Amino acid sequence: MRNVLSLLIFLFVSQLFGQGEEKAQVQKTIETFFEGFHAQDSMKIKETISEDVVIQTISMTEEGNVTVKDEELVHFLRSIVSIPKTTQFREIIKDFTIQIDGPMAHAWTPYEFRLNHNFHHCGVNSFQLVKDTDKGWQIIYIVDTRRRKPCE
Repeated sequence: MRNVLSLLIFLFVSQLFGQGEEKAQVQKTIETFFEGFHAQDSMKIKETISEDVVIQTISMTEEGNVTVKDEELVHFLRSIVSIPKTTQFREIIKDFTIQIDGPMAHAWTPYEFRLNHNFHHCGVNSFQLVKDTDKGWQIIYIVDTRRRKPCE
């Protein structure tokens, strides 16, 4: 009985450590994405995403209507690399909440976006990732919200 209990405790603790390691890898993938984003390095961004990535933004019109805007990867990358070098921009990730089920992960990351050191907008990024056998964790879906008033 004691051996069975020891084995169960060992398996439980091993699972917790494995889950923590996977969460760290998911977070590192997202951090690498933002390293590329801030460096305007499309190749670094591409290392973290699937070729078929879906990118969307949810926002409100001036009339208060919700809009969902799709963005093609090529347009997203062009918009990042075409930002003038004199423009300073930074997306500050406030927190990571990561959930994993086998080869699928979800990350919820509240953020604040600063343009030339001033508040521009804030919201939440939602990342869906899949663990590729050869490439590790890859982002397959990004959707974010954007608000012009400071988030709480």
